[in-house]
Amino acid sequence: MDPSPETLGLIAGNRSLPLIFAQQARNLGVKRLVAVAFEGETDPLLSNLVDDIEWLRVGQLSRMIAAFTDRGVRACVMVGQIAPRNLFELRPDLRAVTMLWRLKERNAHTIFGAIADELDKDGVQLIEATPWLRPLMPGAGFHLGPRITEAQRRDVEFGRRLAREISRLEIGQMVVVKDGSVLAVEGFEGTDRCLARGGELAGEEGGAVAVKVAKANHDFRFDIPCAGLRTVETCAASGVAVLALEAGRTLLLEQEQVEALARAKRISVIAVE
Repeated sequence: MDPSPETLGLIAGNRSLPLIFAQQARNLGVKRLVAVAFEGETDPLLSNLVDDIEWLRVGQLSRMIAAFTDRGVRACVMVGQIAPRNLFELRPDLRAVTMLWRLKERNAHTIFGAIADELDKDGVQLIEATPWLRPLMPGAGFHLGPRITEAQRRDVEFGRRLAREISRLEIGQMVVVKDGSVLAVEGFEGTDRCLARGGELAGEEGGAVAVKVAKANHDFRFDIPCAGLRTVETCAASGVAVLALEAGRTLLLEQEQVEALARAKRISVIAVE
């Protein structure tokens, strides 16, 4: 598949990433963007950044695929999250019911993988969004805010090992640690609540270290590990002193605002191998 097709479909989840992706895709040569958006999830501002948009409920698989095939879309990307409660409390149409019935395990990875297979059956290839988002993925040595201490560096390495293991087990992609102890492991609740819980357990003095990674065999078609201003605001409110991201495999959005907040709140935001 051409890494930069003239027409591209966009399965748009929540928060700012679908909007950022649309702008990046335009800048990198995509001439026509067709979006599928979800009621209660997708930012309505996306309609101003794409050529065509269809709104539907989570679970309306037939309508989603038809939105692309009826408009001649042969390749699409999936960006932005779908809230876990909506993913697991969806009201599926007949095609989605049949798809779900075939799954032995039902988690985000297997469900999105099955959606990719259904798209492919109708001639629409789900591809990675990373070619358009690569400029937003910090490389090794990236650093905002204060320089980390040697103790924090040890916690980053400790947390990185643990985060890789929990991601391998399909539990989550983030851990919060302090002084060699695990304070919180990301589960179904997501990144922000994991940060809040870990920061609270660090005590009044704060100083927790959060580490976010991608799985070793991460499928970037379905999910790109992502942090942004809201993530760093949660760190500031929760007493998390260091946010370590996996270099070259994690998006950092709103970097100018993140840099200003990291400097003001003395939070270290780094990218590590």
